[in-house]
Amino acid sequence: MGDLVVRKSYGGDITFRIEKIVREQAIIKGTEFRLLADAPLSDLTRVHQAAAGEEKARIKATESLERLHQNRKQLAERNQSEVSREWYVSGEPSYFEVPGTVLHLDGDERYLKKSMSLYEKLRVPAHGYYINESGMANALYRLLPSIQPDIVVLTGHDGVLKNRPTADLYSLSSYKNSKHFVEAIQTARQYERNFDALTIVAGACQSHFEALLQAGANFASSPSRVLIHALDPVYIAAKASLTSIRDTIHITDVLNHTVSGTQGVGGIETRGCYRIGLPKLKDLSALKVIPSM
Repeated sequence: MGDLVVRKSYGGDITFRIEKIVREQAIIKGTEFRLLADAPLSDLTRVHQAAAGEEKARIKATESLERLHQNRKQLAERNQSEVSREWYVSGEPSYFEVPGTVLHLDGDERYLKKSMSLYEKLRVPAHGYYINESGMANALYRLLPSIQPDIVVLTGHDGVLKNRPTADLYSLSSYKNSKHFVEAIQTARQYERNFDALTIVAGACQSHFEALLQAGANFASSPSRVLIHALDPVYIAAKASLTSIRDTIHITDVLNHTVSGTQGVGGIETRGCYRIGLPKLKDLSALKVIPSM
């Protein structure tokens, strides 16, 4: 339990952590990619570091995070420049920020913790809940009215069920959890139909991309039914939270800076959620705002 392993039968391409052992079978979860699988213990080899391909993914994820930080800094500079022309307070920012608030439901507790840590680093207001994929639709009935988020992230684990013919890739019954993501998206759209008032990011590895978009997601996985990086949904949500309501989220820019790229994630044109306000407030506790940089 807890050991890092790779599968011999797959050439050791992905690093997993052993979550559970039942007789001679292990339940394993990807450390970098949102993949849940089972494997015989005889197929597993213990390792002490990530596979080469995953190290590249980790570097790409770090670069994406740095880019978000840079965008954050540029946004603050643009805001101050624009505001200072008409509302100048010497020596400090003269406005306050209202980034989009994220409600993140995740079917994997370990990935949820990683996601919440990233939101915190980016100073994106976020509420995270560990919810099994099958329970997400019901959870949204309670959470949406109380939290009133600008962005909803629905993710966890998914995948094409074994021994399915290619023709079945467009049937929801061929997927482990896509139907649950669809139900959750539909619940969120019943709450808010406007795609710019509520941005939905949904799906996991190999999810039914077309069904998720048709249900009402702004961004979804996985167009090419590939594995997606654990933090790709977080990157998209953060980008939406920190893009001004005056601007449209640049789709190609967002997708090119996810680890999975356009094979793993796609979406539709969507307006940002970020706002600034005047004058600068001393007490921010009454609003879902954060101090300006």
